[in-house]
Amino acid sequence: MTNPVSWYKEKLHSETFAGGVLLLGAAIALIWANSPLRDGYATLSNTTVGPSAVHLDLSIATWASDGLLAIFFFVVGLELKTEFVSGSLRDVKQALVPMIAAVCGMAGPVLVYVAIIAISGSGEYDGWAIPVATDIAFALAVLGLFGKGLPTAARVFLLTLAVVDDLLGITIIAIFFSDGISFAWLAVSLVAIGIFAALLRKRITHWWLLWPLAIVAWVAMHSAGVHATIAGVLLGLSVPALAQAGEKKPLTEFFGERFEFWSAGIVLPIFAFFAAGVNVVDAGGFGAMLTNPVAIGIYVALPLGKFLGIWGGTALITKVFGLRLGTHLYLGDIAAVSFVSGVGFTVSLLIASLSFAPDHPYSGYARIAVILGSVISAVLGAIALRVQARGREFVEVHDATEDDIRLDGRPNIYIDETHDATRDDIRLDGKPNIDIDTPRDATGDDHS
Repeated sequence: MTNPVSWYKEKLHSETFAGGVLLLGAAIALIWANSPLRDGYATLSNTTVGPSAVHLDLSIATWASDGLLAIFFFVVGLELKTEFVSGSLRDVKQALVPMIAAVCGMAGPVLVYVAIIAISGSGEYDGWAIPVATDIAFALAVLGLFGKGLPTAARVFLLTLAVVDDLLGITIIAIFFSDGISFAWLAVSLVAIGIFAALLRKRITHWWLLWPLAIVAWVAMHSAGVHATIAGVLLGLSVPALAQAGEKKPLTEFFGERFEFWSAGIVLPIFAFFAAGVNVVDAGGFGAMLTNPVAIGIYVALPLGKFLGIWGGTALITKVFGLRLGTHLYLGDIAAVSFVSGVGFTVSLLIASLSFAPDHPYSGYARIAVILGSVISAVLGAIALRVQARGREFVEVHDATEDDIRLDGRPNIYIDETHDATRDDIRLDGKPNIDIDTPRDATGDDHS
């Protein structure tokens, strides 16, 4: 009989399953928070635990967003380090278009949100940063499910864009959601992170050394007035991303494998459970939420703002400035990816909780709007991906590149239609030859 924990760990390798677990946590919270037992959910969320002497007497909901989520951001830091050293961000020229698209993809939602608030006259501009984020796991899950048939360059574009988006989102949290920074405590945190990095550089990985340093870095960052999850990011970025002689894998991969289960399987569902539990019933119902200016600004800005920013920005820099997309990647593909990028969820929920205090009348509306906007983006993205994938026909024979592997992991098989059928196209059994395109030599002949 399969061990349930082992089964759960194995299933979490699927981005679709991990996203489903996250949605399940949010759904349970929404149902409980709007049921006759909703007072119990509110009591649980607001229960204070932790030592007051070091200002860590926080509500359980705050522990979920400030404490547990630091583990998720540590994993994000590991991914960022890998992408910078050996991944999609290593070659700046290759990553330039998606990097610029990421910046435009953050500006677009901000402009849409601000425009809606200005038109409504509500003056609630504090939520401007909420719709800027892209949830990597959810976005890649939607692309993997509905983007089969698109070139792998589409996934590379989305991954690069989402990584840069994460980095910019973290920067926004650090700059705009830090209050009364204590540079003494900040220095303590940075020293702890520096020691953590030095130990790892010497390949000293004893948990009884690293864990206390990580906790000190987190506590000091929290005491400094900077959102504590920033400590998790910096710790992740400090991990070496290249393997030394004799090592089977780099330390970023080593730690990533060990924290993947805790991040995707434990931390994110708990965070979603406490972040998404909005009492809509007592706030006037879903009708009031749908017509609230802040909510409209968020759930419209996520799909529309991301589309206008990413697709519009990409069209501008490729058509006007002559920058090039990846091999066999077209603006139609970017349009579909733009909608998928509107799935904000995790980071958007965090920014929503930072933008509006829990007792703010629009706090619940903002969080519900993040979920609604993410769902709308996922649906529009899924439709656009299927339309685009079905409309693509590769008829030219080309060198075997990464584009010869589809998103589902299987090779693209192309029928050579660039010339009339000759005896070389007919096998001895009378059937046409269907070749997987292989690398060619200088004469253009296929390698056997």
